[in-house]
Amino acid sequence: MTAPDTDPSPAAPSPTANAPMAVAPAVAPVNDDLLRLYEAILERRGMDPAESKTARLFAAGPKKIAKKVGEEAVEVALDAMNEDRQGVINESADLLYNLSVLWATLNIHPSDVFAEIRRREALYGIAEKLPKPPAGSSR
Repeated sequence: MTAPDTDPSPAAPSPTANAPMAVAPAVAPVNDDLLRLYEAILERRGMDPAESKTARLFAAGPKKIAKKVGEEAVEVALDAMNEDRQGVINESADLLYNLSVLWATLNIHPSDVFAEIRRREALYGIAEKLPKPPAGSSR
């Protein structure tokens, strides 16, 4: 069987002919993967920090975890600037891991974040970032 992006026939143009397309592979929904990661993180919360990186992060507290989130975000950005696709994938996985540990530390469940995404979608559309409120006002 010929791979879709190597088929030379005009009826099946290559999705990578001009630029890579951001098409998710046919796998479980991202929410499922993130929820499994979050649950695994929660299971490690009470472990011995000498035996678990996750437990060490919990023991270090939210400031240290927030620093790790920032470091990973910078690494994602640097790999993106270098157009290093695999680097962005790898560092994004690290970012999501550290972000999930931070959420767990602050008692934020991924469903809280997903609910905010849906709220914003209802107001502004799925691809829009929520505008910042004017200085001195609150949401």
